[in-house]
Amino acid sequence: MDISARTDYAVRAMLILAEAQLASSGPVSVETLAQRQSLPRKFLEEIVADLRTAGLVTSTRGARGGYSLAHPATETVLGDVFRAVDGPLAEVRGLRPHETAYEGVATHLPTVWVAVRAALRAVLDTTSLADVLTGDLPDTVRELTADPDAWTNRA
Repeated sequence: MDISARTDYAVRAMLILAEAQLASSGPVSVETLAQRQSLPRKFLEEIVADLRTAGLVTSTRGARGGYSLAHPATETVLGDVFRAVDGPLAEVRGLRPHETAYEGVATHLPTVWVAVRAALRAVLDTTSLADVLTGDLPDTVRELTADPDAWTNRA
């Protein structure tokens, strides 16, 4: 799985907004979001617009304006952020995994694609922004990362 720069930046920006929400410090400007994580401002403006369209952030105008989470950090999961900026978690040639169909030796491949999507959901749809901020990650995430092989690259 390739996690795009767009998704990486979106999650990092959302974590800053989650931190601001937990500290009750008010809206955060795009400039501040960009500076805090060394992100390209123009690209981040497009990403935040997608997050706003998806209903994950709200905007406030004015001198003290900026962006805030639309929902509590405990209720905003990473999967929502992924989908807001990059679309579905898993696609196969533009189709959802359950929409694929093959013949012959590949007959059972759609089942594997659906399992891949389910595995992504098991991590991304159970891990909230608050979980990432505190490091108190769901059991599924901790179990997967406890395996030393999880940290090893395969050629």
